[in-house]
Amino acid sequence: MMGHDLKRFIYRELSSAAMAQGSLRISAPSAQGRTELLVGYTLETGREKPWWRRVTVRNGDKVRLSDVARAAGVSLGTVSNTLNRPHTVSEQTRKKVLAAIKKLDFVPNEGAASLRSGTSRMLGLVIPDVTNPIYAEITKGVAVAAEAAGYAVMLFNTDDQPDRELRQLEMLARHRSAGALIVPRKADDHRLERLRNLGLHLVLIDRAASEHDGCSVSIDDVRGGLLATSHLLASGRRKIAFVSGPVLVPQAAGRLEGLRRALVQAKLDPGSCIEIDMEDTSYADGELAASRIAEMSDPPDGVFCINDQLAIGVLRGLIRAGISVPAEISVVGYGDSAIAESAPVPLTTVRQPMFDLGRAAVGQLLSEVDESREEHHHSSTVFVPCLVIRSSAPQIERSRTPSDE
Repeated sequence: MMGHDLKRFIYRELSSAAMAQGSLRISAPSAQGRTELLVGYTLETGREKPWWRRVTVRNGDKVRLSDVARAAGVSLGTVSNTLNRPHTVSEQTRKKVLAAIKKLDFVPNEGAASLRSGTSRMLGLVIPDVTNPIYAEITKGVAVAAEAAGYAVMLFNTDDQPDRELRQLEMLARHRSAGALIVPRKADDHRLERLRNLGLHLVLIDRAASEHDGCSVSIDDVRGGLLATSHLLASGRRKIAFVSGPVLVPQAAGRLEGLRRALVQAKLDPGSCIEIDMEDTSYADGELAASRIAEMSDPPDGVFCINDQLAIGVLRGLIRAGISVPAEISVVGYGDSAIAESAPVPLTTVRQPMFDLGRAAVGQLLSEVDESREEHHHSSTVFVPCLVIRSSAPQIERSRTPSDE
Protein backbone atom coordinates (compact mmCIF):
# COMPACT_ATOMS: atom_id res chain seq x y z
CA MET A 1 0.00 0.00 0.00
CA MET A 2 1.72 3.22 -1.16
CA GLY A 3 1.39 7.02 -0.74
CA HIS A 4 -2.10 8.31 -1.50
CA ASP A 5 -3.62 4.84 -1.38
CA LEU A 6 -2.38 4.42 2.18
CA LYS A 7 -3.69 7.85 3.15
CA ARG A 8 -7.12 7.14 1.68
CA PHE A 9 -7.22 3.83 3.50
CA ILE A 10 -6.40 5.38 6.86
CA TYR A 11 -8.85 8.24 6.48
CA ARG A 12 -11.57 5.80 5.46
CA GLU A 13 -10.93 3.65 8.50
CA LEU A 14 -10.85 6.59 10.89
CA SER A 15 -14.10 7.97 9.52
CA SER A 16 -16.07 5.18 11.16
CA ALA A 17 -18.16 5.97 14.20
CA ALA A 18 -15.80 4.08 16.48
CA MET A 19 -12.91 6.35 15.50
CA ALA A 20 -14.83 9.60 15.33
CA GLN A 21 -12.57 11.04 18.02
CA GLY A 22 -9.34 10.02 16.30
CA SER A 23 -6.64 12.08 14.63
CA LEU A 24 -4.11 11.14 12.00
CA ARG A 25 -0.82 12.42 10.67
CA ILE A 26 1.12 10.78 7.85
CA SER A 27 4.71 11.74 7.15
CA ALA A 28 6.11 11.65 3.61
CA PRO A 29 7.83 8.44 2.53
CA SER A 30 11.46 8.53 3.59
CA ALA A 31 14.45 7.79 1.44
CA GLN A 32 14.60 4.37 3.07
CA GLY A 33 11.18 3.50 1.60
CA ARG A 34 9.25 3.78 4.86
CA THR A 35 5.98 5.50 5.63
CA GLU A 36 5.50 6.60 9.22
CA LEU A 37 2.00 6.82 10.65
CA LEU A 38 1.29 8.80 13.77
CA VAL A 39 -2.11 7.72 15.04
CA GLY A 40 -3.74 9.43 18.00
CA TYR A 41 -7.05 9.18 19.84
CA THR A 42 -8.73 11.43 22.38
CA LEU A 43 -10.48 9.71 25.25
CA GLU A 44 -14.28 9.62 25.39
CA THR A 45 -14.53 12.60 27.76
CA GLY A 46 -12.81 14.79 25.18
CA ARG A 47 -10.90 16.64 27.90
CA GLU A 48 -7.66 14.70 27.84
CA LYS A 49 -4.88 15.52 25.43
CA PRO A 50 -4.52 13.21 22.47
CA TRP A 51 -1.71 10.69 22.56
CA TRP A 52 0.26 9.47 19.59
CA ARG A 53 1.75 6.17 18.57
CA ARG A 54 4.28 5.87 15.77
CA VAL A 55 3.73 2.98 13.38
CA THR A 56 6.26 2.41 10.62
CA VAL A 57 5.20 0.42 7.56
CA ARG A 58 7.70 -0.53 4.87
CA ASN A 59 6.34 0.52 1.50
CA GLY A 60 5.60 -2.50 -0.69
CA ASP A 61 6.38 -4.99 2.11
CA LYS A 62 3.99 -7.22 4.00
CA VAL A 63 2.93 -5.98 7.40
CA ARG A 64 4.68 -8.00 10.10
CA LEU A 65 3.55 -9.24 13.49
CA SER A 66 5.79 -6.65 15.12
CA ASP A 67 3.95 -3.86 13.23
CA VAL A 68 0.67 -5.08 14.67
CA ALA A 69 2.17 -5.26 18.17
CA ARG A 70 3.42 -1.66 17.96
CA ALA A 71 0.11 -0.39 16.58
CA ALA A 72 -1.85 -2.13 19.33
CA GLY A 73 0.64 -1.25 22.09
CA VAL A 74 1.09 -4.87 23.15
CA SER A 75 3.81 -7.48 23.04
CA LEU A 76 4.47 -9.91 20.19
CA GLY A 77 3.33 -12.71 22.46
CA THR A 78 -0.03 -11.05 23.04
CA VAL A 79 -0.61 -10.71 19.30
CA SER A 80 0.34 -14.36 18.84
CA ASN A 81 -2.03 -15.44 21.62
CA THR A 82 -4.84 -13.37 20.13
CA LEU A 83 -4.44 -15.19 16.82
CA ASN A 84 -3.79 -18.71 18.10
CA ARG A 85 -5.15 -18.89 21.67
CA PRO A 86 -7.78 -16.14 21.95
CA HIS A 87 -9.19 -17.64 25.15
CA THR A 88 -5.96 -16.61 26.95
CA VAL A 89 -6.38 -12.89 26.12
CA SER A 90 -8.78 -10.44 27.74
CA GLU A 91 -11.67 -9.20 25.62
CA GLN A 92 -10.42 -5.60 25.71
CA THR A 93 -6.92 -6.56 24.58
CA ARG A 94 -8.25 -8.90 21.91
CA LYS A 95 -10.39 -6.14 20.40
CA LYS A 96 -7.42 -3.77 20.38
CA VAL A 97 -5.22 -6.30 18.57
CA LEU A 98 -7.94 -7.19 16.05
CA ALA A 99 -8.49 -3.50 15.32
CA ALA A 100 -4.78 -3.08 14.59
CA ILE A 101 -4.83 -6.16 12.35
CA LYS A 102 -7.74 -4.74 10.39
CA LYS A 103 -6.18 -1.30 9.98
CA LEU A 104 -2.85 -2.66 8.81
CA ASP A 105 -4.38 -5.34 6.54
CA PHE A 106 -2.24 -7.89 8.35
CA VAL A 107 -2.41 -11.48 7.05
CA PRO A 108 -0.92 -14.04 9.50
CA ASN A 109 1.88 -16.23 8.18
CA GLU A 110 0.51 -19.70 8.84
CA GLY A 111 3.72 -21.31 7.61
CA ALA A 112 5.78 -19.56 10.25
CA ALA A 113 3.18 -20.36 12.89
CA SER A 114 3.31 -24.05 12.02
CA LEU A 115 7.11 -24.03 12.35
CA ARG A 116 6.83 -22.59 15.85
CA SER A 117 4.00 -24.84 17.04
CA GLY A 118 4.91 -28.01 15.17
CA THR A 119 1.46 -28.21 13.55
CA SER A 120 -0.58 -26.15 11.11
CA ARG A 121 -4.23 -25.14 11.01
CA MET A 122 -4.74 -27.54 8.14
CA LEU A 123 -6.87 -30.69 8.17
CA GLY A 124 -6.68 -33.39 5.53
CA LEU A 125 -9.81 -35.07 4.14
CA VAL A 126 -9.08 -38.31 2.29
CA ILE A 127 -11.96 -39.81 0.31
CA PRO A 128 -12.18 -42.64 -2.27
CA ASP A 129 -14.11 -40.80 -5.00
CA VAL A 130 -14.73 -37.04 -5.26
CA THR A 131 -17.52 -37.61 -7.80
CA ASN A 132 -19.63 -39.69 -5.41
CA PRO A 133 -22.50 -37.49 -4.12
CA ILE A 134 -22.39 -39.15 -0.70
CA TYR A 135 -18.75 -38.15 -0.24
CA ALA A 136 -19.63 -34.66 -1.47
CA GLU A 137 -22.08 -34.30 1.43
CA ILE A 138 -19.42 -35.45 3.89
CA THR A 139 -17.02 -32.89 2.41
CA LYS A 140 -19.52 -30.07 2.89
CA GLY A 141 -19.99 -30.98 6.55
CA VAL A 142 -16.23 -31.15 7.11
CA ALA A 143 -15.64 -27.80 5.37
CA VAL A 144 -18.31 -25.97 7.38
CA ALA A 145 -17.10 -27.30 10.74
CA ALA A 146 -13.41 -26.72 9.94
CA GLU A 147 -13.98 -23.13 8.83
CA ALA A 148 -15.98 -22.38 11.96
CA ALA A 149 -13.03 -23.61 14.03
CA GLY A 150 -10.48 -21.60 12.04
CA TYR A 151 -9.03 -24.50 10.05
CA ALA A 152 -8.56 -25.04 6.32
CA VAL A 153 -9.20 -28.37 4.58
CA MET A 154 -6.97 -30.10 2.03
CA LEU A 155 -8.96 -32.61 -0.05
CA PHE A 156 -7.42 -35.82 -1.41
CA ASN A 157 -8.95 -38.35 -3.80
CA THR A 158 -7.55 -41.89 -3.47
CA ASP A 159 -9.58 -43.87 -6.04
CA ASP A 160 -9.54 -46.37 -3.17
CA GLN A 161 -5.89 -47.24 -3.78
CA PRO A 162 -4.09 -48.06 -0.48
CA ASP A 163 -0.63 -46.95 -1.65
CA ARG A 164 -1.97 -43.65 -2.95
CA GLU A 165 -3.84 -43.13 0.31
CA LEU A 166 -0.63 -43.71 2.28
CA ARG A 167 1.33 -41.25 0.11
CA GLN A 168 -1.29 -38.57 0.61
CA LEU A 169 -1.23 -38.99 4.38
CA GLU A 170 2.57 -38.88 4.35
CA MET A 171 2.27 -35.55 2.55
CA LEU A 172 -0.04 -34.28 5.29
CA ALA A 173 2.47 -35.38 7.92
CA ARG A 174 5.31 -33.56 6.12
CA HIS A 175 3.23 -30.37 6.02
CA ARG A 176 2.55 -30.65 9.76
CA SER A 177 -1.20 -31.07 9.29
CA ALA A 178 -3.14 -31.02 12.55
CA GLY A 179 -4.77 -34.31 11.58
CA ALA A 180 -6.67 -36.25 8.94
CA LEU A 181 -10.20 -37.45 8.33
CA ILE A 182 -10.37 -40.66 6.29
CA VAL A 183 -13.28 -42.28 4.46
CA PRO A 184 -11.90 -45.79 3.84
CA ARG A 185 -14.32 -47.59 1.51
CA LYS A 186 -12.30 -50.79 1.80
CA ALA A 187 -10.27 -50.89 4.99
CA ASP A 188 -8.72 -53.97 6.51
CA ASP A 189 -6.92 -53.78 9.85
CA HIS A 190 -3.45 -53.96 8.25
CA ARG A 191 -4.24 -51.00 6.02
CA LEU A 192 -5.46 -48.89 8.93
CA GLU A 193 -2.42 -49.83 11.02
CA ARG A 194 -0.11 -48.51 8.28
CA LEU A 195 -1.93 -45.18 8.41
CA ARG A 196 -1.79 -44.87 12.19
CA ASN A 197 1.95 -45.51 12.17
CA LEU A 198 2.42 -42.13 10.48
CA GLY A 199 1.77 -40.44 13.83
CA LEU A 200 -1.10 -38.27 12.59
CA HIS A 201 -4.31 -37.71 14.51
CA LEU A 202 -6.84 -39.77 12.54
CA VAL A 203 -10.64 -40.02 12.58
CA LEU A 204 -12.46 -42.58 10.45
CA ILE A 205 -15.66 -41.49 8.70
CA ASP A 206 -18.42 -43.91 7.72
CA ARG A 207 -16.59 -46.79 9.34
CA ALA A 208 -16.90 -47.82 12.96
CA ALA A 209 -13.75 -48.28 15.02
CA SER A 210 -13.29 -49.60 18.52
CA GLU A 211 -12.30 -47.07 21.17
CA HIS A 212 -8.94 -48.85 21.34
CA ASP A 213 -8.30 -48.23 17.64
CA GLY A 214 -9.24 -44.53 17.54
CA CYS A 215 -12.11 -42.11 16.96
CA SER A 216 -14.76 -42.70 14.33
CA VAL A 217 -18.16 -41.55 13.12
CA SER A 218 -20.39 -43.97 11.25
CA ILE A 219 -23.92 -45.00 10.32
CA ASP A 220 -25.81 -47.92 11.86
CA ASP A 221 -25.80 -49.93 8.63
CA VAL A 222 -27.46 -52.96 10.18
CA ARG A 223 -30.37 -50.70 11.12
CA GLY A 224 -30.41 -49.30 7.58
CA GLY A 225 -30.56 -52.74 5.99
CA LEU A 226 -33.34 -53.73 8.37
CA LEU A 227 -35.37 -50.62 7.47
CA ALA A 228 -35.04 -51.14 3.72
CA THR A 229 -35.90 -54.83 3.73
CA SER A 230 -38.74 -54.52 6.25
CA HIS A 231 -40.31 -51.91 3.98
CA LEU A 232 -40.10 -54.22 0.95
CA LEU A 233 -41.61 -57.08 2.94
CA ALA A 234 -44.39 -54.85 4.31
CA SER A 235 -45.19 -53.94 0.69
CA GLY A 236 -45.84 -57.58 -0.14
CA ARG A 237 -42.45 -58.48 -1.61
CA ARG A 238 -41.16 -61.91 -0.68
CA LYS A 239 -38.16 -62.64 -2.89
CA ILE A 240 -35.43 -60.09 -2.22
CA ALA A 241 -32.22 -59.50 -4.16
CA PHE A 242 -29.27 -57.72 -2.56
CA VAL A 243 -27.06 -55.83 -5.03
CA SER A 244 -23.66 -55.11 -3.50
CA GLY A 245 -20.18 -54.00 -4.48
CA PRO A 246 -16.72 -55.31 -3.56
CA VAL A 247 -16.85 -57.85 -0.74
CA LEU A 248 -14.32 -55.91 1.36
CA VAL A 249 -16.65 -52.92 1.77
CA PRO A 250 -17.59 -53.15 5.50
CA GLN A 251 -20.79 -51.13 5.07
CA ALA A 252 -22.13 -53.78 2.68
CA ALA A 253 -21.74 -56.48 5.32
CA GLY A 254 -23.73 -54.46 7.83
CA ARG A 255 -26.56 -53.77 5.40
CA LEU A 256 -26.73 -57.44 4.40
CA GLU A 257 -26.91 -58.39 8.09
CA GLY A 258 -29.86 -56.01 8.47
CA LEU A 259 -31.57 -57.58 5.46
CA ARG A 260 -31.22 -61.06 6.97
CA ARG A 261 -32.60 -59.89 10.31
CA ALA A 262 -35.67 -58.51 8.53
CA LEU A 263 -36.22 -61.86 6.81
CA VAL A 264 -35.96 -63.69 10.13
CA GLN A 265 -38.44 -61.27 11.74
CA ALA A 266 -40.85 -62.01 8.86
CA LYS A 267 -40.33 -65.76 9.47
CA LEU A 268 -38.61 -66.18 6.10
CA ASP A 269 -35.41 -68.08 5.35
CA PRO A 270 -32.49 -65.62 5.64
CA GLY A 271 -30.66 -67.74 3.07
CA SER A 272 -33.35 -67.09 0.47
CA CYS A 273 -31.86 -63.69 -0.39
CA ILE A 274 -30.34 -63.48 -3.88
CA GLU A 275 -26.89 -61.89 -3.52
CA ILE A 276 -25.52 -60.09 -6.58
CA ASP A 277 -21.95 -58.87 -6.08
CA MET A 278 -20.59 -56.32 -8.54
CA GLU A 279 -17.00 -55.19 -9.14
CA ASP A 280 -17.89 -51.60 -8.24
CA THR A 281 -20.87 -49.53 -7.08
CA SER A 282 -21.40 -47.30 -10.14
CA TYR A 283 -24.44 -46.67 -12.35
CA ALA A 284 -22.98 -48.99 -14.97
CA ASP A 285 -22.63 -51.79 -12.41
CA GLY A 286 -26.27 -51.28 -11.46
CA GLU A 287 -27.35 -51.60 -15.09
CA LEU A 288 -25.32 -54.80 -15.39
CA ALA A 289 -26.99 -56.17 -12.24
CA ALA A 290 -30.41 -55.37 -13.78
CA SER A 291 -29.54 -57.33 -16.90
CA ARG A 292 -28.70 -60.35 -14.72
CA ILE A 293 -32.02 -60.01 -12.90
CA ALA A 294 -33.93 -59.76 -16.19
CA GLU A 295 -32.34 -63.02 -17.39
CA MET A 296 -33.40 -64.99 -14.27
CA SER A 297 -36.12 -67.61 -14.75
CA ASP A 298 -37.49 -66.78 -11.28
CA PRO A 299 -36.51 -63.14 -10.66
CA PRO A 300 -36.90 -61.29 -7.36
CA ASP A 301 -39.83 -58.96 -6.77
CA GLY A 302 -37.80 -56.64 -4.52
CA VAL A 303 -34.25 -55.29 -4.90
CA PHE A 304 -32.17 -53.64 -2.18
CA CYS A 305 -28.95 -51.92 -3.36
CA ILE A 306 -26.12 -50.80 -1.08
CA ASN A 307 -26.07 -47.30 -2.59
CA ASP A 308 -28.13 -44.97 -4.76
CA GLN A 309 -25.83 -45.20 -7.78
CA LEU A 310 -26.34 -48.95 -8.01
CA ALA A 311 -30.08 -48.54 -7.42
CA ILE A 312 -30.49 -45.94 -10.18
CA GLY A 313 -28.47 -48.16 -12.53
CA VAL A 314 -30.81 -51.04 -11.66
CA LEU A 315 -33.84 -48.82 -12.38
CA ARG A 316 -32.48 -47.86 -15.79
CA GLY A 317 -31.62 -51.45 -16.66
CA LEU A 318 -35.01 -52.85 -15.59
CA ILE A 319 -36.89 -50.19 -17.54
CA ARG A 320 -34.75 -50.87 -20.62
CA ALA A 321 -35.58 -54.59 -20.27
CA GLY A 322 -39.32 -53.79 -20.23
CA ILE A 323 -39.78 -54.57 -16.52
CA SER A 324 -42.15 -52.21 -14.71
CA VAL A 325 -40.97 -50.53 -11.51
CA PRO A 326 -42.59 -50.86 -9.00
CA ALA A 327 -45.43 -52.96 -10.46
CA GLU A 328 -43.20 -55.99 -11.08
CA ILE A 329 -40.09 -55.22 -9.04
CA SER A 330 -39.64 -52.65 -6.25
CA VAL A 331 -36.22 -51.05 -5.80
CA VAL A 332 -34.69 -49.49 -2.68
CA GLY A 333 -31.36 -47.64 -2.56
CA TYR A 334 -29.13 -46.37 0.23
CA GLY A 335 -27.87 -42.86 0.90
CA ASP A 336 -30.61 -40.46 -0.28
CA SER A 337 -28.15 -38.56 -2.45
CA ALA A 338 -29.24 -35.51 -4.44
CA ILE A 339 -29.97 -37.65 -7.50
CA ALA A 340 -32.40 -40.03 -5.75
CA GLU A 341 -35.52 -37.89 -6.15
CA SER A 342 -34.83 -37.19 -9.84
CA ALA A 343 -34.18 -40.83 -10.79
CA PRO A 344 -36.17 -42.37 -13.74
CA VAL A 345 -38.54 -43.56 -11.03
CA PRO A 346 -38.14 -41.47 -7.85
CA LEU A 347 -36.07 -43.69 -5.58
CA THR A 348 -37.09 -45.04 -2.20
CA THR A 349 -33.88 -45.02 -0.19
CA VAL A 350 -32.31 -45.06 3.25
CA ARG A 351 -31.20 -41.57 4.23
CA GLN A 352 -27.80 -41.10 5.85
CA PRO A 353 -26.99 -37.80 7.61
CA MET A 354 -23.65 -37.48 5.81
CA PHE A 355 -23.34 -33.71 6.35
CA ASP A 356 -23.71 -34.27 10.10
CA LEU A 357 -21.24 -37.14 9.85
CA GLY A 358 -18.57 -34.83 8.41
CA ARG A 359 -19.26 -32.12 10.95
CA ALA A 360 -19.07 -34.53 13.88
CA ALA A 361 -15.80 -35.99 12.57
CA VAL A 362 -14.15 -32.56 12.67
CA GLY A 363 -15.30 -32.10 16.27
CA GLN A 364 -13.74 -35.42 17.27
CA LEU A 365 -10.49 -34.67 15.48
CA LEU A 366 -10.07 -31.22 17.03
CA SER A 367 -10.79 -32.66 20.48
CA GLU A 368 -7.98 -35.13 19.94
CA VAL A 369 -5.67 -32.36 18.68
CA ASP A 370 -6.38 -30.07 21.65
CA GLU A 371 -6.18 -32.69 24.38
CA SER A 372 -3.10 -34.48 25.62
CA ARG A 373 -2.77 -38.22 25.17
CA GLU A 374 -3.55 -38.68 28.85
CA GLU A 375 -6.70 -36.54 28.66
CA HIS A 376 -8.12 -37.79 25.37
CA HIS A 377 -10.40 -40.80 25.22
CA HIS A 378 -11.24 -42.22 21.80
CA SER A 379 -14.93 -42.27 20.98
CA SER A 380 -17.16 -43.78 18.33
CA THR A 381 -20.29 -41.89 17.28
CA VAL A 382 -22.99 -43.85 15.42
CA PHE A 383 -25.77 -42.03 13.56
CA VAL A 384 -29.17 -43.63 12.93
CA PRO A 385 -30.48 -43.72 9.34
CA CYS A 386 -34.12 -43.35 8.28
CA LEU A 387 -36.23 -44.47 5.32
CA VAL A 388 -37.43 -42.05 2.61
CA ILE A 389 -40.34 -43.54 0.67
CA ARG A 390 -40.80 -42.63 -3.01
CA SER A 391 -42.28 -44.22 -6.13
CA SER A 392 -39.73 -47.02 -6.73
CA ALA A 393 -41.02 -48.84 -3.63
CA PRO A 394 -44.21 -47.13 -2.45
CA GLN A 395 -45.96 -47.68 0.82
CA ILE A 396 -48.79 -50.20 0.38
CA GLU A 397 -51.54 -49.95 2.92
CA ARG A 398 -52.60 -53.35 4.21
CA SER A 399 -56.32 -53.99 4.15
CA ARG A 400 -57.90 -54.29 7.56
CA THR A 401 -59.36 -57.69 8.50
CA PRO A 402 -61.71 -58.70 11.32
CA SER A 403 -58.69 -59.97 13.27
CA ASP A 404 -57.33 -56.41 13.33
CA GLU A 405 -60.38 -55.17 15.20
